Amino acid sequence: MQQFDQIEALWAKHTVDVNISADEMLKQAKKEVNGMRTKSLLNIGGMILSVIAMAMLWLFYDVQNWTTHAGISIIIITILVYTAILYNNYKIISKVDFTVNPNEFITKLKLYQLDRLTMYNRLYWFYTIALSLGAALYFIEVLSHMEFWMQIVAIVVTIGWMIFCSTLVRKAVIKKDKERIALLIEKFERISGQFN
Repeated sequence: MQQFDQIEALWAKHTVDVNISADEMLKQAKKEVNGMRTKSLLNIGGMILSVIAMAMLWLFYDVQNWTTHAGISIIIITILVYTAILYNNYKIISKVDFTVNPNEFITKLKLYQLDRLTMYNRLYWFYTIALSLGAALYFIEVLSHMEFWMQIVAIVVTIGWMIFCSTLVRKAVIKKDKERIALLIEKFERISGQFN
């Protein structure tokens, strides 16, 4: 036990100085912000592609039922609303440059963090419920053309996918997003302190 205490005391005395210049830290932080901006643009692009894919159903699928039209419409409107929210989030971090106004940028980054948490917590459930309703209405006609066992498989896979995305994937994304943005805010606050 005494050896452990000696090792612990030795470890406590040992400090490592990490000297990263403000310029290097700024360069790293800007790279991370650019990565967030790119990821946001890719998310927006993916949502637009989803709208196009859903709209193509009207062109290539002979829709007979009003429920199918309603389901596709609900899905498209939901995706467009969520895309608008993603675009508004993107605008928050894309317009302000840290080097021009550091305090404004940090404020915008904190606002971006709050908006992302709201989107993943409250708005996500609206999105999921609306997509589920749209899918259910769409499936009324589509499933009627399938064999019973295929209907069961389609329903189970769809519900399973939504549950998987709503639990495991959503929690992992929230945690990663929250940590990444908090770390960025901390970096920019340190950089701002070094410049002042």
